[in-house]
Order: sequence, then structure tokens, then C-alpha cells
Amino acid sequence: MTETKSNTALKILTGILAVALIALGIYTVKFYNEEKENKAILQKEKAVIEDELNDLIVKYDEAIATNEVMDQDLVDARQRIAVLLDSVKDSEANLVLISRYRREIGALKSEKDRLFRVVDSLSNQNRLLATTIDSTNMVLAQRTRMSDSLQVTNQSLSTKVDRAAQLKVTGLKGEGVIVRNNGKLVTNNRTRRIDQIRTCFTITENALSQAGEKEMFVQVYNPENELVGDQLAVQHDGGVMVYSAASKIFYENEELDVCILSNTDREKLMEGTYKVYVYAGNQLIGTSSFALR
Repeated sequence: MTETKSNTALKILTGILAVALIALGIYTVKFYNEEKENKAILQKEKAVIEDELNDLIVKYDEAIATNEVMDQDLVDARQRIAVLLDSVKDSEANLVLISRYRREIGALKSEKDRLFRVVDSLSNQNRLLATTIDSTNMVLAQRTRMSDSLQVTNQSLSTKVDRAAQLKVTGLKGEGVIVRNNGKLVTNNRTRRIDQIRTCFTITENALSQAGEKEMFVQVYNPENELVGDQLAVQHDGGVMVYSAASKIFYENEELDVCILSNTDREKLMEGTYKVYVYAGNQLIGTSSFALR
């Protein structure tokens, strides 16, 4: 009887173990399949991340090839993407790394959008500056007496980007004036009566410009392209520039009306069209013309 019970218990135990083994096998197979599926998903996600990084690199390469502005910023950003791409390729795909790479890609895309907006803005300003320089070159070609110094300035202007913080002027105009005994200035366009030439303009509001004292210069050229004024020679980084007059102003990032008077030489005053150029330091920021009789 005891032996019969033992056999029965052994059979039950064997059955339980068999069921447990079957359940364990099923769980193992299921776990293996799930693990395999998860790895496949992670590998697919890793491939997607690599494609996105490669796409970012291609876009940066195109931007670097077609833009001369902010080249170093673009190159640095591209290098960070390349380093991240190498890290992704060398890493075994797992959920933690994939999540981190996703966050880094989001940050890189935001940086790309910001940089590209800045590049587009600066490129547009650069094209505008190039148009201004082309117009200026036609005048510069006629100034044989100042060709060396003006060529240096022109080359400097042609290679610089018109930064967003550069001062800008509106309402630029030149005119002849008579100086009364009481100091009052009266506008006049007859060369025989003019005492000085007045150049007036408004410096526009610009929160990005550095506030403080600014040195402004004016060049006035008569119809024969002779410089009218005090012949002020000023040494800049790019060379010596000669101006008709100069004035120091204090700029506080708000609109500022400015007028600069240039002395006249009767021998250089003649009927015709005069050209006026306004500089902030050695940067050309405005040009205009006016006529005298």
C-alpha cells in the first residue's frame, strides 16, 4: 500500500515537473522571441537615427558649400553630428542609448534650424551689401587721386558681412548752407553763396549695436570727383581714409538725428551733382547725392 502511494506521488511530482518544464520552455521561447523582436526594433530605430544624422550632415555640407557667412559655426555643428554618428554606429542598440540619441538629435535639429535662419539672414544682408558695393565701385573707379586708399577700403567692405549690429542710416541728404553772423544756417543751392555743406541723416534704432561714443565721417565729392572739405586723413585697420569732415556722437541704441558740416573751397565748388558718403568708423553706411547751381 505504501509502495503504491509512493509511486502515485512520484507520478504526480513527475507530472508537475513536466508541466513546469513545458511552461518554462514556453516562457523561454516567448522571452527569446520578445527579446529578438525588441532587438530588431532597436536596430531599426538605430538605423533610422543613423539616417537622420547622415541627412543632417548632408544639409550642413550643402550649407557650408554655398555660404561664406558663419562657416566656422556650421563646420563646428557638422563635426558634433559626425561624432554622434560615429558613437551611434559603434554602440550596441539599447533603449537607454536610443532615448539619449533621440534627445541629442532633437537638440541638433533645433540648433540647425537656428543656425540656418541666421545664415539666411546674413546671406541676404551680404547680397544687399554686394549690391551697394557694386554701385560704389563705379564711383571709386573715377577717383584716381585716391584710388589706393579707396581700393583698400573697397576690398575690406567686399569681404565683410554686414552684421546685424552695424549702424544704419535713413533720410541721408546733403545741401549747401549759408552761415549767418548770428550762427544761423540757411539752406542755399547756389555755389557762389555757399559757406559750408551740411550732411544730415538719422541713425536708426538698433538694440544689437554697442552703445557709446561713435566717430562718424563724411566724404563730399564735387562733380569732378574732387573731395570737398578739410581733407582729414584717418588711419584705419585697412589703411588710410581721407574725409571731408568728422563728428563724434553718443549713440544709445535709439534713433538719433545727426548733421555734419564740411568746410568748402571756392575753387572746388561748381555747378552739378555732388556725392555724399557717410561712414561709421571705416564702415560705409550710407550714400546720397544733391545738386548745386
